[in-house]
Amino acid sequence: MLFNSAEFIFGFVPIVLFGFFWIAGRFGNESAILWLVLSSLFFYGWWDPSYLLIILSSMVCNYHLGRHIYNLKSKWLLTAGVVGNLAVLGYFKYAGFLVFNLAWLTNSDWSIENIVLPLAISFFTFQQIAYLVDSYKQVTEEYRFIHYALFVTFFPQLIAGPIVHHKEMLPQFQNNNAFRISANHIAIGISIFAIGLFKKTVIADGMADYANPVFNAADAGSAPDLLLAWSGILAYTFQIYFDFSGYSDMALGLARMFGIILPLNFYSPYKARSIAEFWRRWHITLSRFLRDYIYIPLGGNRKGQGYRYLFLMTTMLLGGLWHGAGWNFVIWGALHGGFLAVHQGWRLLSERHTWLQLHASIAWLITMLAVIVAWGFFRATSLDGALSILQGMVGLNGVAIPMAILARLGEVGVMLQSWGVTGYHGGASHLVSAWIYCLLLIPVVVCLPTVQDLFRQHHASLTNIEETAGAGFWLAPRFIRKLAWQPALVWASFSSLLLVIGLMTLGQVSDFLYFQF
Repeated sequence: MLFNSAEFIFGFVPIVLFGFFWIAGRFGNESAILWLVLSSLFFYGWWDPSYLLIILSSMVCNYHLGRHIYNLKSKWLLTAGVVGNLAVLGYFKYAGFLVFNLAWLTNSDWSIENIVLPLAISFFTFQQIAYLVDSYKQVTEEYRFIHYALFVTFFPQLIAGPIVHHKEMLPQFQNNNAFRISANHIAIGISIFAIGLFKKTVIADGMADYANPVFNAADAGSAPDLLLAWSGILAYTFQIYFDFSGYSDMALGLARMFGIILPLNFYSPYKARSIAEFWRRWHITLSRFLRDYIYIPLGGNRKGQGYRYLFLMTTMLLGGLWHGAGWNFVIWGALHGGFLAVHQGWRLLSERHTWLQLHASIAWLITMLAVIVAWGFFRATSLDGALSILQGMVGLNGVAIPMAILARLGEVGVMLQSWGVTGYHGGASHLVSAWIYCLLLIPVVVCLPTVQDLFRQHHASLTNIEETAGAGFWLAPRFIRKLAWQPALVWASFSSLLLVIGLMTLGQVSDFLYFQF
């Protein structure tokens, strides 16, 4: 069941929401929690009920293992638990990739039956590994299984995050205030959900129409020229951000209707002035997991600069593999690991030689170029497709303009043709509209506030972060600070407009990109 589907918005959410508060008032909090767990399992099983066996067995095993780890403080049990979780994830997600590469290396005909990846297994596996580690650190407390089950299955964050910690969620599930319906929570929740729905269905899906044809053609063997390659990769740059950020906003809004506040997952990543800042703003809860459970345990920055670069590269390679079993994801992770190492080295140099410090606009431009280039490998389904896009971006595939445009340029068109610019028939309106939308979205991502900014007076997320002067490539900061959601007619009208526009797109329901990761 998708957040952007009629059965979810008009059926599932109202029934679950009404049932939760009615059961809490009539039968008590524990019954309401059980209702929410069963509803979340129904939501999860909507795609394929057979997945339920996997998530249920995973929850039961990890809950009891976590209790034993907490009581015995056993490192062996912790190791076994982490390895077991990774083994299950590895089987479903990487077995085919591993066998394929072994067969290629040994020139054999080994193969493995196609394994269907259970929905959200990457998210609920990471979430439960964090729970086991926290149990070993003695930061978990005794909770009933039904509470733990809600921590894992709570439907707003079950499928694509944010990746939450038990210490963030379980105390909220035990707070009596969460079981009393609140007009304030409902209003804030619907408003945030409306913003997320608009970002996903209008902006992200709209940009997919410009990104998909370019990447599909490149993967099929075509060589996009300069303008086409840039339009495709810019469209995807905006598509993936508004798709995942829109999903995360919808998750925040849905949870808020139940009185639950989730951690922030996106905070204007395209305002970042460095690649390190980008990762502090992009998929924040995954970055937090990679930092706390991989980078720091490896040694972090405690063993010198050389090891620090090695640990950064290792962490980002694993982060790339987490997104998918494919060499393009490995390259994407390696690129970001390299970017982070270069940034760290440059930062140290610029502290000694201040003339190396870059102007904010230049730092932002370099950061965005790095992120955009890496997206080429992330989106393309083949290495050749990604390389073809990158070759087009630097002009190696030539420069072409639709004849409908070239003919209208008159003498300029003749001059361009003398420089080697070629013309082709068809596609003029598509290319022009792609560039117009991409150029319009640039000021949107560096000027407009996020839900974290808009709802800063109403505790939009568990994350204590706000845009401040000097952080990020932040245009029009006074404008951002003035905009703040209020329970007033003007904001109700604005949220309703976004919701209506989003609902008008339900006839063309599309998946979320991060469902496949």
